[in-house]
Amino acid sequence: MTSTQTLRFEAPDQGEETARADLYGLLASLFYAPASKDLIDRIAASGQDGDGVLEQAWSGLVDACKRASADEVRDEYESLFIGVGKPDVMLYGSYYLSGFLMEKPLAALRDDLGKLGLQRDEAVPESEDHIATLCEVMRYLIASDDSLHANVATQKNFFATHIQPWADTMCEAVIQHPAARFHASVARLASAFFAVEAQAFDMA
Repeated sequence: MTSTQTLRFEAPDQGEETARADLYGLLASLFYAPASKDLIDRIAASGQDGDGVLEQAWSGLVDACKRASADEVRDEYESLFIGVGKPDVMLYGSYYLSGFLMEKPLAALRDDLGKLGLQRDEAVPESEDHIATLCEVMRYLIASDDSLHANVATQKNFFATHIQPWADTMCEAVIQHPAARFHASVARLASAFFAVEAQAFDMA
C-alpha cells in the first residue's frame, strides 16, 4: 500500500468509478508530500468545466496551480504539516478522533486493513491513519478487481468509519490556517469530494 502514486485524473472518456479512484489518488499525492512541478503543471492545464460545488473546488485548485511554484508549495507544505515539533495542522485521524496520535482509532484501522489484506509499506514513515493513506485505500477499494474486498459496501463502511468522522474538521483546519494558500485549495477540493461521497453512500 502506498500513498504516493499519481494517477490519471483528466481523461475525458473515463467512467465515474475511474474518476472517483483517480481523485482519491490525486488527493493522496497532494496530502502525502509537496506537489511536484510536473503535477502542478498537469493540474494547471486541466479543464474547469461545470458549476457544481465539486467542479468549483476543482477550478479553485486549477487556479492555485496556475499561480503556484513548486518551491512555494514545498515551503507551505513543510510549514503546515511538518514544522518543528508539533505540526500546525495534523493529517492523522487518531488526533481528531481521540486527541492523540497512535491511539485506539489507529488500532481499529489496522484491524480493518488486515481484514482487507492490506498493510503499511515499511518504506512509508507515516502511520496508516494519515489522510493520504486513507485516500489511497479508497482508491484501491474502487479500482481493484478483487470483488471480495473492493465493492461498494466495503467502500461505504471504510469511508464512514475511518474518513467521514474527522476529515472535514481537518480540511477546515487547513482552510482556516493563515499560511495556507495552495493547500487551502487542496482542502476545499477534498472537503467537497468527501461531501459528495458521503451523500452518494447514503443513497447506496
